[in-house]
Amino acid sequence: MTALIEARDITMAFGETQALRGADFEAAAGEIVAVMGPSGSGKSTLLHCLAGILVPGSGEVWFDGHRIDLLPETPRSALRRDRFGFVFQFGQLVPELTVEENVALPLLLGGERRSAALRTAREWLGRLDLDGLGGRRSGELSGGQAQRIALARGLVAGPRVLFADEPTGSLDSLTGEQVMNLMVGVAREQGTTVVLVTHEPRVAAYADREVIVRDGRVAVAVGERK
Repeated sequence: MTALIEARDITMAFGETQALRGADFEAAAGEIVAVMGPSGSGKSTLLHCLAGILVPGSGEVWFDGHRIDLLPETPRSALRRDRFGFVFQFGQLVPELTVEENVALPLLLGGERRSAALRTAREWLGRLDLDGLGGRRSGELSGGQAQRIALARGLVAGPRVLFADEPTGSLDSLTGEQVMNLMVGVAREQGTTVVLVTHEPRVAAYADREVIVRDGRVAVAVGERK
C-alpha cells in the first residue's frame, strides 16, 4: 500500500538530548497505526515531526506525495489547520470559548462563516452524544466529555490524518473505551488515517498495526495492514 504519510530516517535533538535517531514510519490512507514505546523513547516527538509541528534535524517527512519538512512555517501551519486533526491527552480546549466554539475553531480559522461553522459543530456534538453541551465551557465538563469534544474538534474539518497523542491517558478505562470506539468508528467511516501514540496495549489493540519506538528509532513493527 502507498504511504499517505511517511518519515524517512529522521533525527531530532533537544540540546544534548537526541530524541530521534534515524526513525522511519509510514501509514497508508485510512490506516490506524499505534505508536508505542516507553516514556522518553521519542514516540511523541515522532508524531510532532509527522504533523509538521516540529522540523526534524535531518531526514524527510512526506505527506500525500509532497515533502513537508522543507516547508516554511506558514504553509505548515495551513497544513495542520486544513489537512490534519489533533487530539491530545488533556483535550487542550480553549477555556474562554464555549464547547461549540471549541469544536468549530478549525473551521473558523480556515475562514468559514461563523454561522456555518457553529452549525457543523452542533452536528458533531450530536454525533458524539454531546447534545445540550454547546453553551458550556471546559471547566463545566467531565474528563470524558472534554475528550469527546476534543475529538469532535479534531475531526470537524474532515482531516486526512488524525494525530492522537495519549488520547485516553487522563481517562478511566470505561471512558477511555468509549472515546476509542468513537474515534475508530468515525475514522473508519471517513477514511481518516490515524497516528495513535499510546503506552497502553488495550488502546493499541484498536489499531490495524503497531510500531514500537525505542531509543529514538522505530525498532519493531507488529501486525499486518488490514
